[in-house]
Amino acid sequence: MISDEQFKKRLFIRKLKERINSKVFLISTVFAILTLIVLITQIFYRGWQWLDWQFITSYPSRFPAKAGIKSAFVGSIWLILLTAPISFIIGVGTAIYLEEYAKNSWFSRLVKLNISNLAGVPSIIYGILGLAIFVRGMDLGRSLLAGSLTMALLILPIIVVAAQEAIIAVPESIKHAALALGATRWQTIRTVTLPTALPGILTGTILAVSRAIGETAPLIMIGALSFVAFLPTGPMDSFTALPIQIFNWTSRPQEEFQNVAAAGIIILLVLLLTMNSVAILVRNKFQKRF
Repeated sequence: MISDEQFKKRLFIRKLKERINSKVFLISTVFAILTLIVLITQIFYRGWQWLDWQFITSYPSRFPAKAGIKSAFVGSIWLILLTAPISFIIGVGTAIYLEEYAKNSWFSRLVKLNISNLAGVPSIIYGILGLAIFVRGMDLGRSLLAGSLTMALLILPIIVVAAQEAIIAVPESIKHAALALGATRWQTIRTVTLPTALPGILTGTILAVSRAIGETAPLIMIGALSFVAFLPTGPMDSFTALPIQIFNWTSRPQEEFQNVAAAGIIILLVLLLTMNSVAILVRNKFQKRF
C-alpha cells in the first residue's frame, strides 16, 4: 500500500509528463506545418508567373520562355495508368494468399517479415533491380513498361502490408457466417472479405501510388530520358516524367529555369492532389456501401 502523499506525487509526475509530451508533439506538428507552408509559398511565388497554357502544351526547350511540360505530364499519366493496376492486382493477390490460404508456418512468417522490411528499402535499390531485370534481363529497354514495372516493385510492399492489415481487420464472425451458409472459401473472400477490406486496401494503394508519382531515382537508373520532344503512344515507347523534368530544370545554371522548375512542381502537386481526391472519393463510396 502507498500513502496518499506518494499517490499524489506519482499522479503529479504522470500529469507533468503528459503535458510535456503533448507540448513537444504540438511544437513538432506546428514546425512541420510551418515548414510546409513556407516551401509551398516559395514554390507558388516563383512558379505562378510562369504557369500558363503555353507552359502546359509546349515541349521542353533550351530557352526558359519556351520550355513546357507537355511530354513529362503525359509520361507521368502513362506511368500512373500502368503502375497502379499492376501493383494493385499483384499486391492484393499476395495479401489474400498470405492471410487466407497460406498456413501459419515459419516460412510464411518469414515472407511476411521480408515484405515488411522491403517497404523501407531505398528507392534507388529498386531502380538498380529494374535496370537489371526489366531493362536488360527482359530486354524491355528504356520503355514505359520497364518504368511501370520498376515503380510497381517499389510500391508493392506498401500495398501488400496495407492489404494484409485491412484483411486482418475483417471480423472473423462475418467470414464464419458466410461459410456456415454454404459459401466456399473463394466466394467468402470475393463477396465478404474483399468488399469489407476494400476501403483500407484503397487507402494503402493511394499512399503507395502517391509515393511512386514523385520518385526520381528509380527512373534515372532505368534510363528515363530527361529531354523528350514527343508524346509516348504505347507501353514500349521512351518517356520522361514530371520528377525527371523538374530535376533536369533545377540542375540548369540559369535562374529562369529554377522558376520553370517551380511551375513544374505546381503541376505535379495538382496532379497528385487530383489523383488522391478521386481515389478518396472511390474509397468513401465503397466504405458507405459496405
